[in-house]
Amino acid sequence: QVQLVESGGGLVQAGGSLRLSCAASGRTFSSYDMGWFRQAPGKNREFVAYISWSGGSTHYADSVKGRFTISRDNAKNTVYLQMNSLKFEDTAVYYCATPPPEYLYWGQGTQVTVSS
Repeated sequence: QVQLVESGGGLVQAGGSLRLSCAASGRTFSSYDMGWFRQAPGKNREFVAYISWSGGSTHYADSVKGRFTISRDNAKNTVYLQMNSLKFEDTAVYYCATPPPEYLYWGQGTQVTVSS
């Protein structure tokens, strides 16, 4: 079993940046592909970004491509989401999850609020 804890959310002005972290428990973290998702008020949860276990493969939702960067440090059991050029519509609770495609394990989420 894997436990995930997100952090790094907060209030930021449009155009600003935040870096989210997802700390994972378990010695097999380095073997898991990881994903970031988000859910805005009144909307369904949506995919944001994916990273393979080695970090060698990444994928992004079109809405964040070129602005967000997913990365990982397997030595620290942590996945990151660097978010730049934030927009009001990026406001949501952000979750990390694993493993694809079912994503059985989820963190509790971290709130990101972008003021326009």
